[in-house]
Order: sequence, then C-alpha cells, then structure tokens
Amino acid sequence: MRPIIGITTYVEQATWGVWQDLPTTLVPHDYTEAVTQAGGRPVLIPQHEDTDVLDVLDGLVLAGGPDVSPELYGAEPEPLTVPRPDRDRAEILLVRRALKSDIPVLGVCRGMQLLVVAAGGTLHQHLPDVLGHEKHRPAPGVYGEHDASFVPGSRIAGLMGDDLAIRCFHHQGVADAGSLTVTGRAEDGLAEAVEDPDHRFVLGVQWHPETIRDERLFGALVAAARRS
Repeated sequence: MRPIIGITTYVEQATWGVWQDLPTTLVPHDYTEAVTQAGGRPVLIPQHEDTDVLDVLDGLVLAGGPDVSPELYGAEPEPLTVPRPDRDRAEILLVRRALKSDIPVLGVCRGMQLLVVAAGGTLHQHLPDVLGHEKHRPAPGVYGEHDASFVPGSRIAGLMGDDLAIRCFHHQGVADAGSLTVTGRAEDGLAEAVEDPDHRFVLGVQWHPETIRDERLFGALVAAARRS
C-alpha cells in the first residue's frame, strides 16, 4: 500500500459551474500530483483543531498559503501582514503533534515558516523592508526565480545536487530559525531551507517544488513515510 500523505488545505471563496463565491476547502492540484507521482497516496486535511488525523497518516505536507499569524511568535502584526488565524491555530497544533510523533514532514513556503515558528523561531513580516527588493514575490501570480546555495552534507544538498534553481512566491521569510538548522540560502542571505537533524525527516523549503512535481523532495518524504 502506498504511504498515506496528508496535505494541509486552504479555505477560500471559490466559484465553479453555477456556484458563486462559496467557502471552499481546496489546495492546488500540483500538491496532490506531486505526492502521487512520488509514490504516495495524498489525503487532504481540512482545517480543524483535532489532530487525530495524524494517527492514520504516514507523512505530512504543510502547504503554502497566507501569512503566518505573528501572535504565534510573539510579535504584533505589521500593516502588510494578512494572516488566517483559524488556519494557523489548527496547523500549529498539527505541526507540534507531528514533530512529537516523529512523523515525516515537508513544509512548503508558508509550511516552512510554520515549522520555524513551531521550533521557536521568528519571521520577517515583509521582506522588501528588510532586503530592499521584491525578487521573492515580483508580481501577483508571478514566481521569483533565482539560485540558492546549500550546506554541503545536508539533506537538501543531497536531494538537489547541482540544480540550484528555485521558484518562490512569498513576502515573509525566516528571521530566526529557532532550533532548526538553516541548510539553504538565497543569494541575498535569506533562509531557503531548514532541517531538523533530530527527527527522521523534517524539511522545510521556502520555494514551491510542487509546481514542477519535484520527485526529489516529495520522493524523499514518501520514502521516509514508507519506512515509518
């Protein structure tokens, strides 16, 4: 049986067919396809503060999405921060239990930031104010494309090999990784990958590997989930 990989979801107003602006639980199809192509069985996790779903999962993908609530890391929201508190409350419980249970976790973009917050870290709430540019989110719906560098011997370095190109879309970023280890950085020094060597598989990436169905990263998650 394929390992069961849970994927966190969004609640958004959506329109399809004859239905207009309905609150809808969804996630970009790239996530489910990336998990499927890597050998896993994707299961979508609706927003809920009950974490018992982890009892039937072999692995977890923390999907991208809106800003993480600053209250989770003891900060006041800045003018351009737009969090979804209900999603944050549900997902931080899920993350903490997953880490406690040593369930393999892959965090993507917001998911990496959530891993950092769960590890006691903090975020920059608006990168242009810190870095002086908007290369990580150049325009609405447009991915930033640049190279990253990875720490030799790290998990992410082994997975990425000589391919350093990444595609990102975010205006927040890691200020302090907490107890996690930063193993990848952008050219401007921003953290692009974090890991927890004390767990079997905990990897966060600030970019969007699902958009290319990256079997290196999703395959590593599924392999770790299969071993569990």
